[in-house]
Amino acid sequence: MKMHVSTSSPVISIKPIVLSAPGRGENLQVRVSAPATGSQVPIIIFSQGFGWSMDSYGPLVDYWAAHGFVVIQPTHLDSRTLNLPPDDPRTPLIWRFRVEDLKRILDQLDLIEASVPGLSGRLDRNRIAAAGHSWGGQTVSMLLGARVLDASGEPGEDMSDSRIKAGVLLSTTGLGGADLSPFAAEHFPFMNPSFSDMRTPTLVVAGDHDQSHLSNRGPDWFTDPYFLSPGRKSLLTLFGAEHMLGGISGYNVAETTDENPERVALLQQLTWSYLREALNLDDSSWLAARKDLEKSANPLGRIESK
Repeated sequence: MKMHVSTSSPVISIKPIVLSAPGRGENLQVRVSAPATGSQVPIIIFSQGFGWSMDSYGPLVDYWAAHGFVVIQPTHLDSRTLNLPPDDPRTPLIWRFRVEDLKRILDQLDLIEASVPGLSGRLDRNRIAAAGHSWGGQTVSMLLGARVLDASGEPGEDMSDSRIKAGVLLSTTGLGGADLSPFAAEHFPFMNPSFSDMRTPTLVVAGDHDQSHLSNRGPDWFTDPYFLSPGRKSLLTLFGAEHMLGGISGYNVAETTDENPERVALLQQLTWSYLREALNLDDSSWLAARKDLEKSANPLGRIESK
């Protein structure tokens, strides 16, 4: 499939940049990947799935950075690199610490910018997107306006952030309650979202073979963030894709059960073109990418919008 993508450029990657995080128990380490040249560069904050770290998701991060985005990745407390014990008192609240990690990045952009050689003065603070995979998608959805329902079904704290102008939710879990497996209901009570206030423009990506042990439902569970939220949204359904969407969490990682380089390449290009359009950088590449996908003789997925 022919895609309308800009020429790639060399990338600078710096880690760790350490952000002060009082009350977290660990300072927040982040990695920054940025195009070596260019001004007014838009920003993507990326939240990883359970257990991963700032060193993960190279197939997406490298692509975005090589095509004009500064990508900032935190290492959340659940990362295997930190090895937090299950009985740590922070464990039940990691979902909140995750959201706070992303807000801390937004609050300390000056320090982050100053810590990367050659980046000073090049960030476009008015064009910031957030993207996340799996648990990272749930984390990002909170910044976009989703809320966690309490035991009585009432929405909890509004943790949205107006600095985030667009989102990408990859393999992001759906409704809780009766839709959760007994294991998930017991261990992850925060997996009980309401998307009714998630108004920020968002691309939701779901694999139609993503069958989760956390839910009693099928792969359609991962489309809830699209169908149950208001505002301008798009849904990319990837045919044959499982939870890793072809291999986005790293190059040749063992957790990928559906390895498919073509699928990853499509996802790189479509997320890039979507964010270009959503952040008002380009009003043609997303439309062109959608038309190319529709005209493909053997499409790898489909897009719908509202």
